[in-house]
Amino acid sequence: MKQVTAIIKPFKLDEVREALAEVGVNGLTVTEVKGFGRQKGHTELYRGAEYVVDFLPKIRVEMVVADTLVDDVIEAVLKAARTGKIGDGKIFVTPVEQAIRIRTSESGDAAL
Repeated sequence: MKQVTAIIKPFKLDEVREALAEVGVNGLTVTEVKGFGRQKGHTELYRGAEYVVDFLPKIRVEMVVADTLVDDVIEAVLKAARTGKIGDGKIFVTPVEQAIRIRTSESGDAAL
C-alpha cells in the first residue's frame, strides 16, 4: 500500500476528484492548506498599500491505495491538476505499513 499526497490549486479539486473516481479511488481526505514553492508568493494591493502574500492557498489531497493503483492515481492527478503554469503543485508517494478499518478490524488492502 502507498499513500499518495497531492498538493494542488484549489480550483482543480473537482477535476482531480472526478479523475480519481474514474481510476477506482474509493476514499480520500481533502485539507485546505497554505504554502509556497518556487513561486515564493506574490504582492497585492489593499486600500492603496502593497503587501506580500507569502503563503498561497492550496488543497492537500491524500489517499491510501493498493500498490497496483499507484501509477494510475499519479497519472490521473497529473492530467487533472496540470495548468502548465507555475504553482501547479506536487505529488508525494510514501509507503504505508498497515491499514486497519476500525469498524470491522479488517487490515491490509481489505481495509481500504
